Amino acid sequence: MSSRIDPHPVKPPPAAALPPTPLLPPETPAKTPLLEPAAAHAADDGDGRHSLGLTTAAVKQAPAWAISMLVHVVALLSMALVVNEPPKKEVARIITSGGAEAENEFTEFDDELPEQPQIGVAEPLADIAVTTEVAVTPVAVAANADDLDAAPLAVEFTDFGTETAPASDMMETIGALGGMGGGLGGRAQAAKLAAASGGGSDTEQAVDRSLKWIAIHQLPDGGWSFDFKECPSCGGRCSGSGGSRAKDRTGATAMALLPFLGRGYTHREGPYKATVEKGIAFLAQRVVAGKGRAYDRFGNLYSQGLAGIALSECYAMSQDNRLAGPTQLALNFIMQAQDPVGGGWRYEPRQPGDTSAVGWQIMALKSGDMAYLQVNPLTVKKAVDFLNSVESQSGARYGYTDNSRFTPGLTAVGLLCRMYLGWKKDNPAIQDGVSYLAKTGPTADLYYDYYATQIMHHMEGEAWISWNKRMKDLLLKSQSNKDHEAGSWHQGFEKGHAAESAGRLYCTSLATMILEVYYRHLPIYRTQVVDEEFRE
Repeated sequence: MSSRIDPHPVKPPPAAALPPTPLLPPETPAKTPLLEPAAAHAADDGDGRHSLGLTTAAVKQAPAWAISMLVHVVALLSMALVVNEPPKKEVARIITSGGAEAENEFTEFDDELPEQPQIGVAEPLADIAVTTEVAVTPVAVAANADDLDAAPLAVEFTDFGTETAPASDMMETIGALGGMGGGLGGRAQAAKLAAASGGGSDTEQAVDRSLKWIAIHQLPDGGWSFDFKECPSCGGRCSGSGGSRAKDRTGATAMALLPFLGRGYTHREGPYKATVEKGIAFLAQRVVAGKGRAYDRFGNLYSQGLAGIALSECYAMSQDNRLAGPTQLALNFIMQAQDPVGGGWRYEPRQPGDTSAVGWQIMALKSGDMAYLQVNPLTVKKAVDFLNSVESQSGARYGYTDNSRFTPGLTAVGLLCRMYLGWKKDNPAIQDGVSYLAKTGPTADLYYDYYATQIMHHMEGEAWISWNKRMKDLLLKSQSNKDHEAGSWHQGFEKGHAAESAGRLYCTSLATMILEVYYRHLPIYRTQVVDEEFRE
């Protein structure tokens, strides 16, 4: 893919300096005294006399200080004739979102994005000129960091656990996050894969009904809102409008788009091309207006991570180069916003992190990496450091901001991140954590179910078969068939994580993506099995 930029470029060699002009001509013997070069002697006029130059006798009679001065003058004159081109200064390739002013990037956070019209006509996806190769600043320690040793400027780089494939192979790669790689190839055969993996016509019909409900609730400006009173086609007829997150248009729009992308529908493919076109344009325009920041004062870094996933998936699936710049900007902002001490993310940039926010950012970066966009390996390394700080029981359980108390939901987030960051299927912590989640089982918390379903699907086997049956039955029975709410989910799940603050749209998005897991996320460990068998 032409938009892929090598994160480890080969450094160009410094410009070679011109060699100094030799003080001795090539044919002059090395033992010839410096004051007797051929050029220093006079030319013979034909009668044996030297009309110019210094004779050996004259040189011998000259005082020592004069000879020394003459040597230095000749050397200085020779050096003055040499034109040395200074070596080019090598620039490090650490991704930032803002050139020389990057250090002050986060002092501008009080500025709001331009107001997006709530009711109007959505603009089509425009040709947005955004440079994906951005200027570089060194990795800096936050000014308020308490432990400077915890934020070294030089660390060993590490990459994502799974390698990216050539662009031509992107559709065939198994084990990509967020529908990337194998997920894309799988979506073209959604019904077949669903049937083979535990789904079927019943799950596909539920997905189709959900997408119809989501599309009906799109606003004329191309985005979505958690508050259904803002939607002309609904006017508040649906219950379950979001609470504290109701005005987070970026988060709502990203959550609404992900199920379309999960089903394989983009602005270039599928029955919802116009819907996805307007939604992706809404996100891309916000990212460009915010110089990478996708959210306004009603959102936070959770919204940023979701927008990064949606943009990355759509860019990779559609190969639409108009999305390359905005998507890279969104990822750059995520990398800039990382806590430089602990390596996590939370609500605002450079705050000490929490596992929930970290999960969305890692997913966004992984999706961008698989889309052949730039991801700084140092960011990944420090995210691993954060996961280490909140793990317990050797990595089988995970807490929120530390390891003092773990929950099923946070453990599911932590384990899924570990899987995508390279932990093997036979890792004891993975095995222990999966057993813990299997015993907990599906719940009325769709946030936990969303992460845990992916983990079980990656593991396959009996754990997945048992989990899938319970999860599928729960969702199929709880999908609404009531009036304008038909096709959505909320009742019975409204007390789950973030469900009260984000409401019916949030629940519907998560439930739909769970039912798309059969082709949205092909099991990552199949690649490991193939590799191990090949090595044997």
